[in-house]
Amino acid sequence: MKRLKLLILLLTCVIVSSCIPHKDTVYLQNKDNSLNDSLQNNLSEVQKPYRVQIADILNIRIKVLDQDNEQIFNPVGEDNLNASSAERAYFDGFTIDLHGNIRIPQLGEINVLGYTTDEIRLLLEKKLLAEQFKKTANIFVTVKLAGLRFVASGEVANPGSITLFQDRVNIFEAIANAGEIVQTGNRKEVMVIRQYPQGQKIHNLDLTDINVMKSPYYYIQHNDMIYVKPLKQKSWGTGITGAQTFTTLITVLGLLTTSVLLIDRL
Repeated sequence: MKRLKLLILLLTCVIVSSCIPHKDTVYLQNKDNSLNDSLQNNLSEVQKPYRVQIADILNIRIKVLDQDNEQIFNPVGEDNLNASSAERAYFDGFTIDLHGNIRIPQLGEINVLGYTTDEIRLLLEKKLLAEQFKKTANIFVTVKLAGLRFVASGEVANPGSITLFQDRVNIFEAIANAGEIVQTGNRKEVMVIRQYPQGQKIHNLDLTDINVMKSPYYYIQHNDMIYVKPLKQKSWGTGITGAQTFTTLITVLGLLTTSVLLIDRL
């Protein structure tokens, strides 16, 4: 009987330890208690401008006083260029080829690899004034990425490829658009896999720590991959909430008691 009690106590400790602690599910905790309200308001990292890469798609719109010339530069028409869908952007946008070039009517191929959208805008304005219009011409150029695309996978409710038509998206907004992290997701080890000219790099974020807002990877970039690791409790299968753990404990104890009674009768 003492062995049974010892086994039950040991089993209880193991199952209780498998529950997910509350502190592991709460975002943006002030863990070191060193941040006051005024400091918390200034935590956010300044986002560096994104530099375009191969296979990125740009939406470019050129406005000039001469409407005929405008149609040459915008062959699909202004209405289509403003279409807010990834499919329309794919067909109507300007894709950066393997050499880092985009091909624009009348201007030909222009290398934009590694440029920001503002730098591309200034480059186009300069070429237009030098090759197509007088320096006094009234032209207006806008350059934008055709949506901020990223991939969310792992322990999120709706994994997959997501496109947001925003210039600035932080990690919490990205995860919210993927349906949030499920209970078995490890919020302390969220991986951001980012594309660089030299290749891919992995960066880890602890979303339970308020200092994550100071991370240079707090704001996601185009083509980022976000992977949420599973907690160990998922593979243990003992339950992730107190109620589930209690149910598991009762079931196991019932089986043990029945087994002991049967053995004693033999």
